[in-house]
Amino acid sequence: MKITVTGRQLTVRESQKEMAARKLSKFDRIFGDLAEAFVTFSARHDKEIIEITIRQGGTLFRSEERSDTFNNAMDEAIESLERQIRKNKTRLQRQLRDTTLIDFGQLTDIDVEEETEFKIRRKSFPFKPMSPEEAILQMNLLEHDFFVFLDAESGDPSVVYKRRDGDYGLITPSEE
Repeated sequence: MKITVTGRQLTVRESQKEMAARKLSKFDRIFGDLAEAFVTFSARHDKEIIEITIRQGGTLFRSEERSDTFNNAMDEAIESLERQIRKNKTRLQRQLRDTTLIDFGQLTDIDVEEETEFKIRRKSFPFKPMSPEEAILQMNLLEHDFFVFLDAESGDPSVVYKRRDGDYGLITPSEE
């Protein structure tokens, strides 16, 4: 697995990069060489934060954990990723069967009940073309954490969302 380590408003020490590579190496036997892992170190409000995103065959696995130390945050993030993979094992095997050789047999040490059925509540509403700023205003008026809208400039469906840090995010489709 290819690992990219970055620091957000801090410099990542070599020992931290080695720790990330060592702890992520357990996923090598699951994902193989085709996966990419992105690890971001940051600190905010006396907490140290680790964000890990693993990309494999168009599927993303992501975890963000906060703790008193980077080492503890890394351990929690690794455990969170393992739970995600284990919980969705059957679906992931079916979805990734054609694109990768994932070995899920390695994930047997923690007992997590696999989710067999998703309960989906459907909702539909008319898309009105608007700017991201208008969508944020509408989201705030509805007191939601995200809002789907049709971008007036590009014509693409997009999503604005409220981030944990209080800022806003915008998700747009890409040509990948």
